[in-house]
Amino acid sequence: MARTATVNYHVHKKTRQAFELDAGGIAGNLISPKLAPTEVRLSDVRRAARPVRFAEDAVEFATMPSAVSTFSGDGWQEVYDAELSALLTGRLGAREVVIFDHTVRVDDPEATRKPARNVHSDYSAAGAHQRLVDLLGVEKAAAWSDGHYAFVNVWRPVDAPINSAPLGFVRPSSVDPADWILLDLIYPDRKGQIMGLAGNPGHDWLYQSKMTPDEVAFFNIYDNRGLPSIAHSALDMVEDPGITTIRKSIESRTLVRY
Repeated sequence: MARTATVNYHVHKKTRQAFELDAGGIAGNLISPKLAPTEVRLSDVRRAARPVRFAEDAVEFATMPSAVSTFSGDGWQEVYDAELSALLTGRLGAREVVIFDHTVRVDDPEATRKPARNVHSDYSAAGAHQRLVDLLGVEKAAAWSDGHYAFVNVWRPVDAPINSAPLGFVRPSSVDPADWILLDLIYPDRKGQIMGLAGNPGHDWLYQSKMTPDEVAFFNIYDNRGLPSIAHSALDMVEDPGITTIRKSIESRTLVRY
């Protein structure tokens, strides 16, 4: 049975729009462009007639227990990075993996990093190229650009199964190119570009219900050989009203070379 959730789509405007992160030098202080809350129908991939595959859908779900149980303090990152590298080399055939960011998000008003509740993808083409240069330097970035590279995110629940605000995805084949909106992303020390998604009743939303800390979603953000970027967002919905655990997750950003 299809479920419903509320998502926040972006809105087309004549002028360029932007997010300002850590505005005023305050961690977690976010200034957002206008968003349009919209109810959408969801397909649960646990009950899907056909499996969701990275090569066709730009997202895939996997069971991948981790030796890391607490993503705080020191000592966990080396172990977890090795696990992520093994996942991406094994599942995607990547021959080199650079893991450059981990973000723990907690669905709490007091949290510094909360779930992202806007339908988006993390980079525009220009933003991806600039991030490649930022990470590798001009010379090495040029060498990678001559081949096949991509930015791939890996998302995992932390501490407890996800009961509220799960991560949802829009199947790329259901997105009209005109739905995408270029947005600036302004940090205190740098500027990037992301892509927001405007609403379209043809969008095919999917998610995996009640994901556990032993499960991950890995999904394509940018691929220089044309695999579509996938729009995603936290979904405003609750699986079981009798459960009160807070949604906590870790999202890891990676650069892969095929």
